[in-house]
Amino acid sequence: MAAGSRLPDDVEPDTCAAFRDALDRVGSKWGIAIIAAASDGPIRFAELHRSIPGISRRMLTLTLRTLERDGLIIRTVHPTVPPQVEYTATPVAEELFASTRALSAWAENNHEKITAARAAYDDNEGGAFIARPARERSPGGSLD
Repeated sequence: MAAGSRLPDDVEPDTCAAFRDALDRVGSKWGIAIIAAASDGPIRFAELHRSIPGISRRMLTLTLRTLERDGLIIRTVHPTVPPQVEYTATPVAEELFASTRALSAWAENNHEKITAARAAYDDNEGGAFIARPARERSPGGSLD
């Protein structure tokens, strides 16, 4: 471990920041679903909206803007009347999507175990906060 750090010596703080940025995309509620839908080739907004159950048009728009800003989605506007807009995953997004497949497989393989562990924890009141009486200070200021 580096002095004054809890990180292993081979982990740089900048690497952690980059990883957090990637997790923001993977961990967002809709990001990976949009990337997955756009990975098969150009997809129009309405088709994208229909392909992702539960996403609002506003949230789709906001998430698309974030993904475009991050270089994960390419937005192409065709000069037609009305304008036709298509979205495509970039190679970087496709690489990200491919890397999430292992995590997805892990989640699927371990979901029942995690659910069972949560239930056991909750049944044993493991999550209950146990209040302890406050320790009183003596007149000299020390804890008794």
